[in-house]
Amino acid sequence: MPKPLTRAEIEKIFEAFSKHDPEPKGELDYVNIFTLLVAVVLSAQATDVGVNKATKKLFEIADTPKKMVALGEDVIREHIKTIGLYRNKAKNVFLLSQMLIEKHNSAVPDTREALEALPGVGRKTANVVLNIGFGQPTIAVDTHLFRVGNRTTIAPGKTPLAVELALLKRVPKHYLLHAHHWLILHGRYVCKARKPECYRCIIAEWCRYPAKTTV
Repeated sequence: MPKPLTRAEIEKIFEAFSKHDPEPKGELDYVNIFTLLVAVVLSAQATDVGVNKATKKLFEIADTPKKMVALGEDVIREHIKTIGLYRNKAKNVFLLSQMLIEKHNSAVPDTREALEALPGVGRKTANVVLNIGFGQPTIAVDTHLFRVGNRTTIAPGKTPLAVELALLKRVPKHYLLHAHHWLILHGRYVCKARKPECYRCIIAEWCRYPAKTTV
């Protein structure tokens, strides 16, 4: 197994990311923190593009928990039926909206514990909402970020949680807020699963991946 990157090398990697894209953004569309939460819940095992298409009209008519509950589960389901697992997701969106009304005065909570208590919300979803919605330096490890963490050896780990905890330790604090987006976007568009585009990678000189592509 390749030797993990040094702290100095990791600093260089995130310096490169920062220069290339100083203010990275997620690709899910939303209008407020509530719709951000819903979009992230819907994005599990679905593409951001697919979620954005499905939520465009939904968020125009239901951008608060009360409006979402008023729609009802059946109508929510009709709006999102192009997304994978839409039946279960519609149920979760309805139930989490109810819980926000009943337990949080219709506001999205800003702690991982409270978020994870909501239907359909796991650690990854909570981390995305805390990062994007509340500006907390959390890291949500999806398949792209898991791959980049291991392939580069920035943060090797056998599970998403192991990679997350390693990143929280190894990423310099001044880059931690945006690390989540830099790594996910890098994995999505450059460090791809089947054929990484190493020839145009801005961190290739530090990456430990042994099978770098040249074209």
